Amino acid sequence: MEKIIFTEEILFYFDELINTLFVEEYFGYVENAQLYVTKIVDFIIVEIHNSPHKRTPEILGYLGSNYIFYKFNKRTTWYIFFEKKDTNILITGIFNTHCEEAKSL
Repeated sequence: MEKIIFTEEILFYFDELINTLFVEEYFGYVENAQLYVTKIVDFIIVEIHNSPHKRTPEILGYLGSNYIFYKFNKRTTWYIFFEKKDTNILITGIFNTHCEEAKSL
């Protein structure tokens, strides 16, 4: 069975995302921001094995060799970057359609 590992940077990003979503008032309650991030993490854990992955464009190669995407809603798609070796998947990068990097996909 494959093992999914999140880098420290990704775990920190998720914590910061919760804070940002709440402080910037995307969500009125911190619990809702936590739920939003939990849905992203759950998607990664459950679907990374089943979702077709794509090779990362060279310009974004620093994020990881492969990526999948998660269309969270009509306005936001999340791009999850990773490295795969044997039975391990290392999550190495993440951003959404609202980031400048999304223009390179």
